Amino acid sequence: MNHRSSQHRDDLRAIARRAMIDRGLLPDFSAVALAEVRGILTPATDQDPSVRNLRDLLWASIDNDDSRDLDQLSVAEPLPGGGVKILVAVADVDASVRPGSAIDAHAQQNTTSVYTVAEIFPMLPEQLSTDLTSLGEGADRLSLVIEMVIGQDGGLAGSDVYRAMVQNHAKLAYKSVAAWLDSKGPAPERLKAVPGLEEQLRVQDRVAQILRTVRHQHGALGLETIEVQAVFDGDRLADLQPDEPNRAKALIEDFMIAANGVVARFLAAKGVPSLRRVVRAPERWQRVVALGTQWGEKLPPEPDARALDAFLSRRKQADPIRFPDLSLTVIKLLGAGEYVVDLPGDTAPGHFGLAVQDYSHSTAPNRRFPDLITQRLLKAVMVGRAIPYRTEELETLARHCTEQEDQVKKVERQVRKSAAALLLESRIGQRFDGIVTGASGKGTWVRIVQPPVEGKLVRGFEGLDVGDRVQVELTHTDVERGFIDFVRALGS
Repeated sequence: MNHRSSQHRDDLRAIARRAMIDRGLLPDFSAVALAEVRGILTPATDQDPSVRNLRDLLWASIDNDDSRDLDQLSVAEPLPGGGVKILVAVADVDASVRPGSAIDAHAQQNTTSVYTVAEIFPMLPEQLSTDLTSLGEGADRLSLVIEMVIGQDGGLAGSDVYRAMVQNHAKLAYKSVAAWLDSKGPAPERLKAVPGLEEQLRVQDRVAQILRTVRHQHGALGLETIEVQAVFDGDRLADLQPDEPNRAKALIEDFMIAANGVVARFLAAKGVPSLRRVVRAPERWQRVVALGTQWGEKLPPEPDARALDAFLSRRKQADPIRFPDLSLTVIKLLGAGEYVVDLPGDTAPGHFGLAVQDYSHSTAPNRRFPDLITQRLLKAVMVGRAIPYRTEELETLARHCTEQEDQVKKVERQVRKSAAALLLESRIGQRFDGIVTGASGKGTWVRIVQPPVEGKLVRGFEGLDVGDRVQVELTHTDVERGFIDFVRALGS
């Protein structure tokens, strides 16, 4: 085994660190921040009588198999008349991370955890994010609870936000829960070990599906792109596999979307500024219309989320193999999300892709700084304190969080490309089946089937267009820059 094959993780970690530094991100915590962490010995507590004791409810978390930075729990309570009360508990990170601290300064600089294939660079030190501020199994933790009463029709019949002490009774994983919900696998052991929890998740899944149906009726876009996960054998990169959507992920996503809407409206009702997550109606809508025309579809001349979602649904049914590439094209045309400040009396632009008007980021304060900002606004309102940020500060933070999120995505994408080049560097000269994912004056791009990675077609691209199937030969890789070059195979 050569040095390169035995040191894949170290190589990719070094690439990630250089990319972060180049883009103004901090891969390491300062000595002052680490000293602050050492001074935080126990989870935060609060004797305020307004903090409810909800530890006995059947709270559970569902996340990735290896996730330890658990931000939220959920529980359901069926109500007379067919409605269901859904509670989402969000870790009270603010109770341990004080504004103006060195820990807070690091979080504010990066604004989010950076998830690369080789290493996670957490927004908060791991002693906090994976322990003292994480909603880990069996631990009593302070939280902010978002309460939602969902009617039989999926409408929001009531809501509230308050503080509570909670306990996670089962740490569950997406894949095993999804397999169980789909009757493709047994109930996970932790699920079976907690009496009543199986029925709990059945109720939550039912409500989540109703919420999802209502959102799509309003025009929420059913987009699916191919995301990959690195598979390591020790420190050697063994494979890149698709990270498939599943029913358990959808359950959590639907609850988080609903909870973030409740938080946004709660702050608006209190008459205080808030940080909103928005995706504006696309300025490049005519390009979306032209995209539909390629498949014989006539989209309205003005942005229309319902019409776009109907088009996407038809294309997914007609051509599921190429649908992820169509989804990626649509995402690029819609434009990136951004953070904006919503002032009392104003109307935020809303989130075009989710088809919701009121939307914050509030459910992942261990991982995203905007969520921590929102948490501080909520807690100030609850106890009648002045909010801890001036409007000008919030506007500056909104721009900064948007800019840094873009830099983080570029780092994560760069390391994924380097991992793909690393995985393929020993396969120069091999042929692969692929599909054209991009064709313009900037170049022609091909995604091969296995492993599901993309590279540039540097020769033989004449006459090819997006969606064409082609056989290609790998001619060159550059791990540091994440370059993969193909030529069109003879006879294809």
